[in-house]
Amino acid sequence: MLKRMLTQHIYYIFDSPQLIKLIPTMTNMPELYLKAAQSAKIGVWKLNLLTDNVYWDSVTKDILEVPEDFKPINGNGINFYKEGENRDKIRLLIDKAINEGISFEDKFQIITAKNNIKYIECICQVELIDGKTTQLLGTFQDITKEQNLINELQLNVEKFSSIFSSANDSIIIIDTSNGIITDCNPRTTSLTGYESSELIGLHNSELFPLEYKKQVRVFLTYNLTKDDYIVNETYIKSKSGESIPVEIATGKKFQVNQITYLVCFIRDISERKNTEQKLKLLSLAASETTDTIVIANTNGEAIWANQAYLDLTGLGMNEILGQKPGYLSKGPETDLQTTATMREALRNKESIKIIILNYNKKKEKYWFELNITTVFDSQNNFINFVGVGRDVTLRIEKEIELKHLLDVTSQQNNKLYNFTHIVSHNIRSHTSNLSMVVDVIENTDDITEKLSYFDLFKEGTEKLSETIEYLNEIITIQQKTNIEKTTIHLKDEIEKTKKSLSLVIKESQITITHSIPDDLTVNVIPAYLDSILLNLFTNAIKYKSPQRNAILEIGYEINENFVVITFKDNGLGLDLKKNGHKIFGMYKTFHGNEDAKGIGLFITKSQLEAMDGKIEVESEVGSGSIFKIYLNEK
Repeated sequence: MLKRMLTQHIYYIFDSPQLIKLIPTMTNMPELYLKAAQSAKIGVWKLNLLTDNVYWDSVTKDILEVPEDFKPINGNGINFYKEGENRDKIRLLIDKAINEGISFEDKFQIITAKNNIKYIECICQVELIDGKTTQLLGTFQDITKEQNLINELQLNVEKFSSIFSSANDSIIIIDTSNGIITDCNPRTTSLTGYESSELIGLHNSELFPLEYKKQVRVFLTYNLTKDDYIVNETYIKSKSGESIPVEIATGKKFQVNQITYLVCFIRDISERKNTEQKLKLLSLAASETTDTIVIANTNGEAIWANQAYLDLTGLGMNEILGQKPGYLSKGPETDLQTTATMREALRNKESIKIIILNYNKKKEKYWFELNITTVFDSQNNFINFVGVGRDVTLRIEKEIELKHLLDVTSQQNNKLYNFTHIVSHNIRSHTSNLSMVVDVIENTDDITEKLSYFDLFKEGTEKLSETIEYLNEIITIQQKTNIEKTTIHLKDEIEKTKKSLSLVIKESQITITHSIPDDLTVNVIPAYLDSILLNLFTNAIKYKSPQRNAILEIGYEINENFVVITFKDNGLGLDLKKNGHKIFGMYKTFHGNEDAKGIGLFITKSQLEAMDGKIEVESEVGSGSIFKIYLNEK
């Protein structure tokens, strides 16, 4: 029905007035007719069957795109008609006109002399003498533009009819003069439960529940005065009486035979309404939870966040929406590797769980446990990221504190184990020596011999006393880990150490230089720094090379957490591949010097660790060593 209405509408527009049939009077007023025809761009042609003479006027020749001096011959005009249906039809009509005296009027497709395709309308009148055809008179009119437009409109009608029939939305066409439904598509019948025969002729208001009829009437009335595309939500009533939520769109009107029709599109939004209701409930639940929730689109841009997330980050909703969550949460201590891992997972549409150090809007740190889940629809199309997180700062800080305590305990246990081993070994060695001396003294009657062993006994007790003193110093260092540091000028301390060792430095002929500026300060335990400097100075003197003049160069560098003091000498050097693992051990000596105790570097290492520092060494046998002490400035 819709196709028929639109087709009628097309021909109503393009059906031009009937041509004035002046052909029968042409013999009486040929000049007047020719001028009128030329003015209307209508070609005139004539075929005299008695003389076989063919006449084409200039308009006909112009339509056929032949030269003005072209001489038509009986029969050659057929060749301009497109081969096939058009040529067969004109042959048949001409044959009937000649043999049966039947005039005709029809439309044809032709191919001009310049190979252009045109549509023409050809009218032929038959002149009879004694019942026999003697002459064919006719007109020739180019209707290409009009026919192309008609063809295009017909194609659009076909397209619209196809869309109308197969559309997912319901479509109804209403006669605006009385509100009657004049047509509907198959989708309307499945939505409403009515057959199309029941819908056509039904007043549109019958489709809506009583409480919505007024609303729809106002809506449709408004659309009659406007030409806008307007969408409104309402309900329709199915044949079974069920109320179905729909979206009704209208505003498109057309006229056929002076009747205005309104096209309405109706879409079932039941599933959307159910989803909205579920989302509303989920939103309410998400808003009340203490966990943070952020939903992001396929590009990772936030489209919703709950109040817990806003409270934790200190951000407003306007600062979050359209942005990638976390873009304002990074800070100097945020782990870049964790951030990169999360970014890679999001790029691959993968779920991930992480713990990361973030910063709120006030730049305050907090530990954030985040679980990002990817959401897919029933067709396995990715639709959203959902991030659920919580503030785990207290837990992580406790874990860090516990780990620190475990590390300290482990270090203390290792130190205690080593210390116990040292005490057991060293004191047992000394007491064993003393026991042997006492045993010898007891088992000899010679007074002179007994007195000679007293020197050995005295030496043994002195060694035992020295060992106990060293062990006591180490215990003191390891116990006093909470001594407060003091800010001192490093250059002053180095000069004091040089002065206290001036005689030894002079005797050893070592050259000691430094590049420490006057204003460089360090945070240290002064007594420990004094001991460290003494050990490093005396080591450079003890282990100088006899083959060259001894040199000790003291430098510095500053990095993010430490002031690094370097002590570079040109002494004997060490084989680090062989002895590197035990260079800072207790009682470890490497050059056989008689005065070497193997305790200095062990104490130095212990003192630096007590100040949260460390010591490193670079060395090569025969070339010298570089000791680096790291003083923690925090």
